[in-house]
Amino acid sequence: MSAVVHPRVPARRGRAWAGRWWAKAWLRAVEEVAYDEADLRRGRTLARSGAVGAVRVDAGSLRSAVTEQRRGVEELWGVEVALPVLDASAVAALVEAVAADPARVAALLAGDLPHDLVEHAEEAGVELVPYGTELAASCTCASWVDPCPHALALLLQVGWLVEDDPLVLLQLRGLPREDLLAALHHRRDPQAVPAPGRDDAEEVLETAEDAAVRAARILDLLGRHHDPAELDRLW
Repeated sequence: MSAVVHPRVPARRGRAWAGRWWAKAWLRAVEEVAYDEADLRRGRTLARSGAVGAVRVDAGSLRSAVTEQRRGVEELWGVEVALPVLDASAVAALVEAVAADPARVAALLAGDLPHDLVEHAEEAGVELVPYGTELAASCTCASWVDPCPHALALLLQVGWLVEDDPLVLLQLRGLPREDLLAALHHRRDPQAVPAPGRDDAEEVLETAEDAAVRAARILDLLGRHHDPAELDRLW
């Protein structure tokens, strides 16, 4: 299971903290775990100013370095945040939830996180968005607060990553993109051998798009009361 390193985000003072529902849920978790509003303000300032370096996202962990100007001196702090990963049964349940509707695969690959996917996963006992109490931070600074403002800056910036690509959230929970796509590919055809030059992402996305076209065609035929034999030819 390989980590993914996201490049440093430059200063972006005009961007809202969260616009999409899952990013808002992440933000609530960060605000929930912050010691006080002053720490949150300092974390927001650091995140918006581009002080957070490249972010390493791995199963159950986030790592980065945060710079801060203090009394005219630039200080550099190493930050790590840990959160629980899904166990094998929870991962299987999550894959099952994604596979239940081909449109969910296409949505994830397009940067969306469908509500019904998360609800399906929750019904199976799988929580994707962490609670604030699940976020455990450590920093090389001398602060006694957990999380310190540097860790809050990292968490706030990761909220932007999660908003742009919800697969970052799955990676954090222990199901990286390549493992998800491989599992979906295996479910579709356990005996299949990928064609040369094609990866799982291409094949799964093609399957999702094809399923959506078929579904639309079936609904159209049903609406026009066609012969059932015509429906059979679609499969």
